[in-house]
Amino acid sequence: MPTARGRWRPHVHPACPKALHGWLTLESSLTAQLRAHGSPFRVQRLKQRNEPCLADEAAAIGQHHRFARVREVLLHCGGKPVVFAHTVVPLASMADWPTFGALGERSLGELLFGDRQVARGRSQFARLDGRHPLVRRLRAALPAERIESRLHARRRLFQRKNGLMLVTEVFLPGIINLQKLTEQ
Repeated sequence: MPTARGRWRPHVHPACPKALHGWLTLESSLTAQLRAHGSPFRVQRLKQRNEPCLADEAAAIGQHHRFARVREVLLHCGGKPVVFAHTVVPLASMADWPTFGALGERSLGELLFGDRQVARGRSQFARLDGRHPLVRRLRAALPAERIESRLHARRRLFQRKNGLMLVTEVFLPGIINLQKLTEQ
């Protein structure tokens, strides 16, 4: 699959910096880890609306789910953006995620890790270049930031009842400056 669409693998890309590897493979809540640093943590909602999902997302959630509710946020820690998160919920799945539409600037991690009805799939990893739509959106959201030409990302499929949700997190260089805490 072309890089511009994202080549998702079951393992971290070999070029991943060692300091980032722990963040990418974190199994517990990323939000909880970021909050545990003691630095101010903030969710900045960029958008939440119905729109077509990306081709590789449609394949991950089922080809018949071309239109979805899409939410994009920046996670800030210590006043710096460290993660760009992109969430896709097929419109047919919205009833199974009743609080998703009302998250606002609250963390999605609290919903996913605080609900016993949520089943988590396995993580997939990619190294996205500047042609990938998520990297282009990230650059548009942070025009003053110098965004690297290749960013590491992970995604995971979640299920609640019959509803699917695909969460993709693109890690910004600033996260490397944060020391990963132990698993919670």
